[in-house]
Amino acid sequence: MKKFAVIGLAAVLVSLPAAPLVATCGGGVKGRTEAPALTAPVDEILEATPQISDPVPQIPDPIPPVWMEEGESVPPDFSPAAEEKERYVLTLVSGLNVRKGAGTAFPALGQADKGALLALSGAENGWYRTFYRGQTAYVSASETYTAVNALEWGDERTERVIAEGMRLLGVPYVYGATRFHDGNGQRLGGFTEEAFDCSSLMQYIFYRGAGVLLDVTTRTQVKQGVHVEREDLRRGDLLFFTNAARYDKTGIERVGHVALYLGENYILHTASDFAKAEQISAARRNYFLEARRVL
Repeated sequence: MKKFAVIGLAAVLVSLPAAPLVATCGGGVKGRTEAPALTAPVDEILEATPQISDPVPQIPDPIPPVWMEEGESVPPDFSPAAEEKERYVLTLVSGLNVRKGAGTAFPALGQADKGALLALSGAENGWYRTFYRGQTAYVSASETYTAVNALEWGDERTERVIAEGMRLLGVPYVYGATRFHDGNGQRLGGFTEEAFDCSSLMQYIFYRGAGVLLDVTTRTQVKQGVHVEREDLRRGDLLFFTNAARYDKTGIERVGHVALYLGENYILHTASDFAKAEQISAARRNYFLEARRVL
């Protein structure tokens, strides 16, 4: 099995300066390569806004994870508990077809970018079984197209949240997508698993995986949980960024994007096209503002 060296996000970020319901994830990361200093440190900005000092509210009986089909189990060889690592399919080429079945005769559900991660739930007949847009899917297991990568495993609740997110890779990004709930657990009409923006995706997977109630926008989610220093980042933390549209704003209004940290510089998020798990880009690193822990 091929090995891949990756740089931890904490090590990369530690040297950087502290730099309907609608959220803003758009604006991309094009343009500048260096972020100007904030008008005030992020910690000061957050101190000037109401904080949630109590633990993030929990729903007593969270919905069980649905990242595997009924009756399906992860083969022993792919069990993260065996070596405390979660294994993923790493795509080695751009435009890798993610198919509905294990073979080229099956239609493509979408395509994965080079360097992206996909869930790994098994292998059959030269194909890796994964999940895409909420359903079981397959990608070629040829070493020309894919390899297996592994990330350190978190606790059970963290893994449930991440599994929910990995199940939804490929779901289209829609700005202002309807949230699953109103921030207090009251479900909203019109919600669908077929459209997310960054904050609605985080809200949904934290509810589904761990029963955690996140608010409805990046600028309210950033006030939840507790601050995490860059060198203390761990799997399951929320990372908040500015973006091109909010780059020149001040205070809390600079916050415009949120992603889930997976470890080793990988994040799970949706920004402009579809939900994906990928390494954080150099451009996006320069937009980093704050990390929060809600688990």
